[in-house]
Amino acid sequence: MKTKQIVLILISGFLIFNSCSEDTELLRDPFVVAFESLSKNLNTFETETTINLVYSEVATESGTVSIRLDTENAIYGQDFITTPEAVNNVITLSVTNGDSENTIHFTKLNSALDETTNIVFVISEINYNNSNIQGNSSFTINSSPALGGSLVAEVGGPNQENQVFIDLSTETATAVKRDSWDLGFYNGENFRVTINGSIYMATKALEYYNIDEVTEVSVENLKNEVAVGTFNPDNAAYVDAPNGDILETAIDEISVNNNENPVYLVNMGYEVGTSTPTTGSVQVAGAHRGWKKVRILLEDNNYVLQYANLDATTHQQIVIPKKDNYNFSYFSFNTNSVVDVEPEKEKWDVCFTVFTNIIEGAGSYGFSDFVIHNRKGNVQSYQADATIISYDDFLLQDVELTSFSLDQTTIGSNWRDVFSRATYTDRFYVLKDSNGNIYKIKFLTMTNNNGERGYPEFQYELLNNI
Repeated sequence: MKTKQIVLILISGFLIFNSCSEDTELLRDPFVVAFESLSKNLNTFETETTINLVYSEVATESGTVSIRLDTENAIYGQDFITTPEAVNNVITLSVTNGDSENTIHFTKLNSALDETTNIVFVISEINYNNSNIQGNSSFTINSSPALGGSLVAEVGGPNQENQVFIDLSTETATAVKRDSWDLGFYNGENFRVTINGSIYMATKALEYYNIDEVTEVSVENLKNEVAVGTFNPDNAAYVDAPNGDILETAIDEISVNNNENPVYLVNMGYEVGTSTPTTGSVQVAGAHRGWKKVRILLEDNNYVLQYANLDATTHQQIVIPKKDNYNFSYFSFNTNSVVDVEPEKEKWDVCFTVFTNIIEGAGSYGFSDFVIHNRKGNVQSYQADATIISYDDFLLQDVELTSFSLDQTTIGSNWRDVFSRATYTDRFYVLKDSNGNIYKIKFLTMTNNNGERGYPEFQYELLNNI
């Protein structure tokens, strides 16, 4: 009731007096329809919400209210609908004798609507005696980016069992078990397949084109070679390029000519560690998960995955179609199915994860407390020097646009000192998301109050408002 009173105060400052004679007469106030509030954020509801309108007085007759829709990056009937239905981008509400309010029901059809979306409802006409348009005459539905704050990434403590995907503009975090998937099938223009570097997987093409011909004996001499952390620089060829370039995956581009697609030996990496390490250390790797053989083909623009244990003489097969809204479609050997992992490709910016990186001269190696940005979603970042300008003083005009990098390891492990278990204070990061929002990011801690690893916290602030 208080909200309605406030709105009525806003729309009632129009008493008109006729002071031309001693018979001063108070004219009747016009009938006004106004929105109860001014806006709604798309991220505060999943699919449906209501838009409330109030009248300046109880209706004493029937009439109508016309509300025009002005939209940006949203199509009526495709991205959203309303009840009553809009006709030629106009909603007509009935004013009924005895009523004092009205409602529009809004339904979101497209979950990918983001901060580039703007849907404005404008009261354009009131068909009612002695009516007027004033007060809250427009209502906006959009997804303005968050101004900033601080977040703790729930990676799971010193075992770091989770990958945590964070979207800065909506202040949302999605945590998934990092061993819940094995292969990621790229949904972009190329036909590429990624392996799960967060559990230290590795893979190598074999000189076989029939998966059922590969046996344990035929690959035994490769097992020590196809692995992470062997301190052999040659093993860099068996993992995906750390920079995130989709054209540099360990599995080559899948050919439209299926006769050119070989069988791959797959080192399944390690289970998530479960033992408790000494305070300040991590235990991210558990038991070895074994080996698989896979072959990936194409059929009608879909991936076809063939897979089996090394000694199997037959194989399983699954068709994996592309999904345009996601960077990858993920497959798990544990469930023999496609599984959900990442949020939609434009709905995350950074990911806290265990990671397979490359050490120059030593090959692939596992890193904890690692942060990547969403390169496939066109997110970019760079490291700023806090000794030149502090995080607090850094403003939009200080952003160096030419410094932004697509390399997803730009933040990487560079934000923390693993020996002192502290964050570096001489640096912070600048990130540009897929919609052009620019944030500054400062890492605060990598441990909890007990000194245990796996509790990273950071603060961030929006520098512009697209």
